[in-house]
Amino acid sequence: MQTTSRALQSDINVTPLVDVCLVLLIIFMVVVPAMVNGVDVQLPETKHSGPIDPEKRPFEITIKDDGTVYLEELIVRQDEVAGELQRVHERAALRPVAVRADKRVKYGEVIAVLDACRKAGGRMWGW
Repeated sequence: MQTTSRALQSDINVTPLVDVCLVLLIIFMVVVPAMVNGVDVQLPETKHSGPIDPEKRPFEITIKDDGTVYLEELIVRQDEVAGELQRVHERAALRPVAVRADKRVKYGEVIAVLDACRKAGGRMWGW
């Protein structure tokens, strides 16, 4: 009589792990773009960013590469920024200001918007 012995398999089966990871990847690829809201710009990368107080939502100013400036949802031309900021200063006076600019925007245009914010009395936060 011949005896057969079965050896234990010591390899790890990673197929279920790969399946779960791929499903999670697909879920994140579908959900994350829906969570991102606001104006679509290509922001320059930074090394580190400062903390933002979660209690106070900043007043968002976005500068697109074509020169269009968004004061939250309000679209204005570059030369109208100072006047509009003076007008909205009363309702956004206690909020910090967050300025976002496309990386293709000229530095001088961003400085002009920051200067208009300072003249209107806003506190500056850079994004």
